Amino acid sequence: MPPKQKSQPPPPGISLGETATRFLATISTESRNKAQGEVFKFVRWYGEERHIDTLTGPEVANYSEQYYISTTTSTDNLSFVKKFLAYAQKQGFVPSNLAAHIRIKKLSSKGVAGGSARAEEPVLLTGGGYTDLVDRLVLLKSERPKIAEEIRKAAADKDFRENAPLEAAREKLGHLEGQIRELEDTLKRAKVAEVAQESSLKASIGDIVTLEDKSTGDKVKLTLVGAREANVKQGKISIVSPMGQAMFNKEVGDAVNVNAPSGVISYSILDITRG
Repeated sequence: MPPKQKSQPPPPGISLGETATRFLATISTESRNKAQGEVFKFVRWYGEERHIDTLTGPEVANYSEQYYISTTTSTDNLSFVKKFLAYAQKQGFVPSNLAAHIRIKKLSSKGVAGGSARAEEPVLLTGGGYTDLVDRLVLLKSERPKIAEEIRKAAADKDFRENAPLEAAREKLGHLEGQIRELEDTLKRAKVAEVAQESSLKASIGDIVTLEDKSTGDKVKLTLVGAREANVKQGKISIVSPMGQAMFNKEVGDAVNVNAPSGVISYSILDITRG
């Protein structure tokens, strides 16, 4: 018997999108249909092209926190993200157990019963964020005819039992429709935040805040946004995150203290620019 071939090590710096595709290919079709929406939602949050080994525990914990603030579906869905991150560690794509930073909470009976009312809660957005979502929705809808054509061509092969292209096209369409529904729901509930008056010196949603780390002297610019627009890679911080709450309503010269895994980090506000 020939020796068993050893699997090749994963490529360095594998992207979130590629990791998600590999993970979904390892689970059953039934589980995949349930998991792909939540997994790709997590992937889109940080960007499909971002290397998964650059993710940090605090970022994952922040996503978990934002999930419970904005979700209108069962919190059990977050377990799919936890399994995805556990898979990434098992495959050696990440150096640490990022799955440990996903906290699965159980909704109270009051929370479950109030699900329909919760679905109507407004989603706070900046003006620019609202426009970006509208543009994104138009782009996604324009993809429908292309995928429909892929399904039509793949379906021309009458052997449906092993028609991988047909299954792939259908999964792509399901993923696309999930994104469209999510965006339509967000825009339906969107509330565009009012821009603070120029005379106001306090940090508010849409503002660009320049901070200086008191211990290192490093400077960073962060934009305060609603939870739906948060993007750590782009320096967009949700006003409901620990960092956002510490910055919100502060003035130039004020101290901003943030609890981090390594301890309290202290900043000083150098400038506030209206977005």
